[in-house]
Amino acid sequence: MIRLSLIIATYNRSRQLLTTLDSVAAQSAPAAEWECVVVDNNSSDDTSQVVRDFAASHHGLNIRCVAEPRQGLSYARNCGIAHSSGEYIAIIDDDERIVPDFISAYIDLFDSRPEAASAGGAIIAEYPTGRPRWISRYTERPIANPMNFGDRVREFPRGRIPGGGNMAVRRSIIERYGAFDTSLGRCGATLSGGEESELFERLSAGGERCFYTPRAVMYHIIPPRKLTRDYFSALCLNTGRSQRRRAVLHHRLTRLYIGEIFKWFATLLLCTVHRPSQSRYLIIMRWHISRAIFFS
Repeated sequence: MIRLSLIIATYNRSRQLLTTLDSVAAQSAPAAEWECVVVDNNSSDDTSQVVRDFAASHHGLNIRCVAEPRQGLSYARNCGIAHSSGEYIAIIDDDERIVPDFISAYIDLFDSRPEAASAGGAIIAEYPTGRPRWISRYTERPIANPMNFGDRVREFPRGRIPGGGNMAVRRSIIERYGAFDTSLGRCGATLSGGEESELFERLSAGGERCFYTPRAVMYHIIPPRKLTRDYFSALCLNTGRSQRRRAVLHHRLTRLYIGEIFKWFATLLLCTVHRPSQSRYLIIMRWHISRAIFFS
């Protein structure tokens, strides 16, 4: 019986995907209890063949590839959900590696907490070429979204939600509230987002509870190309655009404007206690997010 379905949406990252799949194949949970559905989101590389070859070399595991020709992360994740069968659904990305207890951690969490509608785990940023000096805990969030809320199961802190690359939800919840909004989320090389935030906003409005499980650890691998100023600026600009779209969708644009003004005051205060390179990137982050929020 499939207890949990692991969904991995991927686009033109066949080599990196192998690292992710190696960690999936090392799971401690009994193979009969889980499946892995890889969604090839219109890739132009050899992604589909790579997944088929990997599955053939791990014939004891239920790993398969499905295709989603509509470009976009939300389309791909929704496709994976539709092609899966587990009562629990976990979602990771193709630039990660997960610990051996990842799947069992989510199964145990949902089995032991019937009140949990959704869940998330720890996220650890991994920098193969070293962590740049300009990164602070604030500018790291849009890049890697590190997350650690302690060593015990607990509800997510107010104002925080699971990272999109390490989240899980009951299938019954998706059936009740719907899946990801396809007007949001990354599309090809476009660095848009917000689909996870919008989903969790719907769940929160419905009174659903979200839990943190420390055993579901994910390492987010950050390559050098994601550490350039141009990439960071584009990422922050699209973060602002996503925040504005969600605010319009949920009729809270004025609140977003007011909150962004207060964030400027906080940013300027933070600049007084950070090294110059970190302060510069704090300003870059706030400027591009604000530019999108106020002028998109």
